[in-house]
Amino acid sequence: MATTNVLLREDVDNLGARGEIVRVKAGYARNYLLPRKLAVEATAGNVKQIEGERKALAKREARDRAGAELQAEQLRTLSLDFERKVGEHGILYGSVTSMDIAEALRARGYEIDRRRIQLREPIKETGDFQVHVRLHRDVSVDLPVRVHGEGGASAPAEAAAPAAAEAAETPAPAEAEATAETSAEAGE
Repeated sequence: MATTNVLLREDVDNLGARGEIVRVKAGYARNYLLPRKLAVEATAGNVKQIEGERKALAKREARDRAGAELQAEQLRTLSLDFERKVGEHGILYGSVTSMDIAEALRARGYEIDRRRIQLREPIKETGDFQVHVRLHRDVSVDLPVRVHGEGGASAPAEAAAPAAAEAAETPAPAEAEATAETSAEAGE
């Protein structure tokens, strides 16, 4: 398999940081990294150019990190509430996605790309959740998100849980008695 060395111009997840020279497959470089200007070929001229830009990159990195830390401090005091239609057992009709969270943050004055909001899967039930937001390579924050039913009706999920617990407790003693009677009859 053909590989090539590229010089990263931006941080790339699971690959490397800005300014590093990494070895990648030629197709990945040709089809993804180079067209998106995330990397350039690691020629002697490009390496010299990046070395010259390294001080500017260090200043830019420090500025980006300081901005991300400031934004993280502001986000730690923030909590997001979403109101959605809810089914019988607290399951949402639809879901709350990273795009919904990004739009809610934008409405409050924070410009955060939806790809920086890390949800394994969309939120599909009512309750309180912690959503991981990665503001910078070294700076991230957990954002509290509350999802409740329209009109504040998160009661179906809360009412279903005690009802399910009561239902689970009721048959257990009856089953234990039936098992005891069956074993007593078998012993006679």
